[in-house]
Amino acid sequence: MIVEIGHYALILALATAIVQSILPMVGSRLVDARLMETGRSTAIAGFALLALAFGCLTTAYVTSDFSVMNVFANSHSAKPMLFKITGVWGNHEGSMLLWVLILTLFGALVALFGRDLPPSLKANVLGVQGWITTAFLAFILLTSNPFQRLDPAPFEGQDLNPILQDIGLAIHPPMLYLGYVGFSIAFSFAVAALIDGRIDATWARWVRPWTLLAWIFLTLGIAMGSYWAYYELGWGGWWFWDPVENASFMPWLSGTALLHSAVVMEKRSALKIWTVLLAILTFSLSLLGTFLVRSGVLTSVHAFATDPTRGVFILAILIFFIGGSLALFAVRAGTLEAGGLFAPISREGALVFNNLFLTTACATVLTGTLYPLVLEVLTGEKISVGAPFFDLTFGPLMVPLLMAVPFGPLLAWKRGDLYAAAQRLYFAFGVSLLAVIAVIAATSGTRILAALGFGLAVWLMAGSVVDLAGRAGLPKVSPLVALRRLIGLPRAAFGTALAHAGLGLTVLGVISTSAFQTELVTSMRPGEIRDAGGYQVRFDRMEPRQGSNYNEEVARFTLLRGGVAAASMESSKRFYPARQMPTTEAGIHTRWLSQLYIAIGDTSPDGAVVVRLWGKPLITLIWLGAVAMAAGGMLSLADRRLRVGAPARSRQKGKAVPEAAPA
Repeated sequence: MIVEIGHYALILALATAIVQSILPMVGSRLVDARLMETGRSTAIAGFALLALAFGCLTTAYVTSDFSVMNVFANSHSAKPMLFKITGVWGNHEGSMLLWVLILTLFGALVALFGRDLPPSLKANVLGVQGWITTAFLAFILLTSNPFQRLDPAPFEGQDLNPILQDIGLAIHPPMLYLGYVGFSIAFSFAVAALIDGRIDATWARWVRPWTLLAWIFLTLGIAMGSYWAYYELGWGGWWFWDPVENASFMPWLSGTALLHSAVVMEKRSALKIWTVLLAILTFSLSLLGTFLVRSGVLTSVHAFATDPTRGVFILAILIFFIGGSLALFAVRAGTLEAGGLFAPISREGALVFNNLFLTTACATVLTGTLYPLVLEVLTGEKISVGAPFFDLTFGPLMVPLLMAVPFGPLLAWKRGDLYAAAQRLYFAFGVSLLAVIAVIAATSGTRILAALGFGLAVWLMAGSVVDLAGRAGLPKVSPLVALRRLIGLPRAAFGTALAHAGLGLTVLGVISTSAFQTELVTSMRPGEIRDAGGYQVRFDRMEPRQGSNYNEEVARFTLLRGGVAAASMESSKRFYPARQMPTTEAGIHTRWLSQLYIAIGDTSPDGAVVVRLWGKPLITLIWLGAVAMAAGGMLSLADRRLRVGAPARSRQKGKAVPEAAPA
């Protein structure tokens, strides 16, 4: 009965989405307040119905109801409870239900917290969200129904893919979807504004918090996915330029450009056309990523579906939303004012420079991802575009961009002084030069490119410090005065500096790991010792162990420093009987910011085990930098100036005491 309730809730949600996609927009055209208000109620009702449907599917997983085909194909009664719950979205049908649930969540948030929006714009935004919801609910019900029954019901399930039976499944997909789907709000605002024909600085002020929220989640989602692949797959790598990895990276690049463009539009009423176009393209890239994962056109550890019917349906959705929005943009773009003028050397100019390189880099990744697919369709020839292509094209585009990042916050709006900004960056340049010299000296001049990479990372971090110091008035005022000014700075200033510093940390981790990691592939018998990652690694023994739904062979190691045991590690090979699949569980030991990584291979009859040992210096900075970037975004989001209408409400509060004090 619970399963039928979930299915019925899904059908009602589709009906609600159809109403949401029509009535508010009709009300906007007729200037009918009652019709426009239906957008708010249907958006909230749609989210409630999707939450009910998702809860019913989760209940089926928790209770191991194998009469549901989706549960039978992706669960097992012996599976730990955590993985029963995360298994809900560890498959195509369940993950699409989560996708649409998050889509309706954002629509409900706009309905609840968008009370300062003009009624017409709010109605159109919710209407566009209704279009997207309708399309994907129809896709789920017609091609990917998660509530389909089996008769007779099997006694036992087929279990979840062993690679997905990890805590990463609880974190990575929800965060990634919150980012992916969160950009739908920026898209809806862009399309709604094009329909209304009114786009101004206030529009950018409304869009920026939603874009920033999506960007934060996408940053964390990509970082978590990178770390999950790093420790779970046993390959020792953190990024593989996998097409599906690229599918999430492209909206991040475009969304970063959108954030910076929205700042220019809000502050200077400039770049209106560019900002609207970026809002459309960013969500379009999110839709493209959904197509790549679920159409079956890619073979990837990330891909869910191989059914061509689903691919055709999603392709139709892509054509409708991407083609329709770009057509609307083409019709309306000529009527939009260009906005405020500015000199090339200005903060606006720096942000335009930033956006040009980000979008070019995004186009490069898009080309490398889609070219093999297009070539196969046209000629039947299969090729692969791997890391060498992306390293040679993406890397050089990033270098000038990263060099320019510290200049942007130091330039004035409208017309800046590049020489004055350069003077203020003498400290950052000096510190980065010292870093370059230190690395060259430590490597005896054999790693010049790595030294320059270290200098670039330090340049980004030191530039963030210089930005905050300059805002505080240093060195023109006393340290006490500077401290008071620093405390009084808006949170967005700290958020910007922290995000840029986090980017520097990530660059530092990437350069250090790429240039200085060590790898040793060897065969070891119990008692033998190898040097790796600054340790002497002693192989102690192999021992069997039984898990809840798997059995494994565990290799135990002792790490020695100076002949004294410093730590112990274990790495294992697991086998899942239900799926008849093996997995490798890597052993990772973290010391400060570096890691020793051990993965085992086959065991020979004489007891020798193939062991791969990696020493990865400063690798944790890759993910700590991403966390710092997201934290910077959160600080900016907490800035009161990003809350639409907040200043107005503050003034009203000063004039009259409200009847009930806020909690």
